[in-house]
Amino acid sequence: MSTSRERVAAALALDRADRPPVSAWGHTYDREWAGDSLVETTVAGARSFGFDFVKLQIRATCFAEAFGARWRPSGSAQAEPVLERGGGTSVEDWRRIAGGLSAREPLEMQVEVIRRVVEELGPDLPCLQTVFSPGMVAWYLTGRDTALLLRLVRDEPDLLRAGMAKIALALASFTQDSLAAGAAGVFYAVNPLADTALVAPSDYATCFLPHDRTAIEAASEGWFTMLHLCGPRIDVGLVDRLPTECVNWSTHDEGNPSLAEVRDRFGRAVAGGLHRRAPIVTGTPEQVRAEALAALEETGGLGHLLTPGCSVSPWPAAPPGNVEALVGAVGVSRPLP
Repeated sequence: MSTSRERVAAALALDRADRPPVSAWGHTYDREWAGDSLVETTVAGARSFGFDFVKLQIRATCFAEAFGARWRPSGSAQAEPVLERGGGTSVEDWRRIAGGLSAREPLEMQVEVIRRVVEELGPDLPCLQTVFSPGMVAWYLTGRDTALLLRLVRDEPDLLRAGMAKIALALASFTQDSLAAGAAGVFYAVNPLADTALVAPSDYATCFLPHDRTAIEAASEGWFTMLHLCGPRIDVGLVDRLPTECVNWSTHDEGNPSLAEVRDRFGRAVAGGLHRRAPIVTGTPEQVRAEALAALEETGGLGHLLTPGCSVSPWPAAPPGNVEALVGAVGVSRPLP
């Protein structure tokens, strides 16, 4: 029987070990505000479901917090944090951002979490640190106001370029620290700017791609880095422009390609196949199993990591039996308690 690490390595080589690797992830918002609870939740989920790798579901606001934004907990496992200050909504904000980090603690906490998760789970269960692209961090700094971000990029290109350059350097350092802490690689997320209806590929290449390359360069020191392109109408050209071992996206979103199409076109392992909500949250185990088996049939399980195409939403509402059905689709029975 192969180890989880061997299954992942085989998939990244566009092959298959004894079976395809499988995993899933999603936010449990009330557990993400303290390191102890985030470690506990992450380790418990990996062990109880028998995942083959872990994608650390960090506090999504941490990168923008490091550059002056503020949120407060919602108090709910299913409700996102409440925005108090965007931190990047004005020219004055971006002048400050261009000066560098405002606070290191939000990022240091996530590095410590990945270190403890790796120690708990051991070397045969690969763990990915989550890293947002500089453009995605900029989006969070505007309060996730896409129109405002794109207007700032248009009207203040030099200032935004300087700010995102500082963000990219901080992300590169964060990646290096996470790899040193034991991460196998990073889950590099581009959202929402991978949508070609929002940003034309030529504009993305000019305004955002140089910062991506700075941020992701440090990930080459790892062996398992996953590019996540979020949303509909993804710019598949980014698969070829960014050096990662596999790519994850939602095949269910409008205008997106199939798993086999991307794998065969780019010679890159693919991660996905399940919708983020239906049926894994709202359906039955039988429906989850059917969706998973259909995805595996499309790829033959070669170069395929069976996962959702995005964070399961809302993760706390996903019935355990549905997640077990996902894992069971690759031939894994539920681990004994």
